[in-house]
Amino acid sequence: MIRSAIVRWGSTSRNPDGRLGAAEARKMGGRHLEWEPPQPYGAATGHGAVALNSKMIASMTGFAGASGTVGACRWSWELKSVNAKGLDVRLRLAQGFDPIEPDARLRITQKLARGTIYASLTAQRESTGPEIRVNHDLLQRLVTAVAGVDLQGAVAPATLDGLLAVRGVVEVADAAETEAEMFRARASAIAGLDEALEALTAMRLREGAALAAVLSERLDHIARLTQAAELCPGRKPEAVRARLEQSLAALAGHAGLDQNRLHQEALMLAAKADIREELDRLAAHAAAARDLLGAGGAVGRRLDFLAQELGREANTLCAKSNDASLTALGLELRVEIEQFREQIQNIE
Repeated sequence: MIRSAIVRWGSTSRNPDGRLGAAEARKMGGRHLEWEPPQPYGAATGHGAVALNSKMIASMTGFAGASGTVGACRWSWELKSVNAKGLDVRLRLAQGFDPIEPDARLRITQKLARGTIYASLTAQRESTGPEIRVNHDLLQRLVTAVAGVDLQGAVAPATLDGLLAVRGVVEVADAAETEAEMFRARASAIAGLDEALEALTAMRLREGAALAAVLSERLDHIARLTQAAELCPGRKPEAVRARLEQSLAALAGHAGLDQNRLHQEALMLAAKADIREELDRLAAHAAAARDLLGAGGAVGRRLDFLAQELGREANTLCAKSNDASLTALGLELRVEIEQFREQIQNIE
């Protein structure tokens, strides 16, 4: 839990870059706080804004939070991410924390590559008792005015408590936050956002590792079904020839058919029914998907494209098949590829 903001040692006067002055620094024991402004995209800020681990698969779903207290201000971050086609950051900040929005948005975009990110910052001020202010100028004018009054008879002179009861002399109000206090609270909240982002990223990576194992298993099934289709007895030349001969024998008895033309059409049909190219592309796409899983990083979109290509090849295989066992394998392939694609929708 964050208990203090990021500190830089020193006790100089307030500079244009936003550091606290000497008075506030002395209150911090010779330290001053600095809230660093946003840096260009991709630059290290020193607060945990690092690039994605290029060797790990990450999920797009996750939840994390962080909270802390600075002075009388207690803040709390809540981060939630869900699936999306791109990166969509939705920030909701507590009153008085609007100046940190550009920095907070930049840190989120540096840390995450895809998903809808809901980031909510709440803050509340702990009760520190009322602040009492005495208008000394008004009180002195009242004392002077009363002293010049010539009292007659049994009229008692004005007392201090009576003067203090005059409207405007004493004001009781809740203690207001100073600029320095708000500055410290904002700096601490930014540090807390880095902590929450680290936790969110870790959760997404853990879920991504589990999804990668599931996807790898699906690719194994696809490879086995592709190999089974390759070795399917219905694809052997003798089986294809037997089916063609059976069909030709059934048609040969019909009068008026040109036998030469019939044989040409049969050869064309046999060529169209060949699934050699589909099997090769299935194997190539599955290998490419496995390579992407091994490379890690934000590969969700590329995996989704490969899943679409795998689905097209499986559909073509089923359309070309003229053997029941080969058709059954093609249908199993379609089911596996569809399940593979469903899981990919969770990948960053």
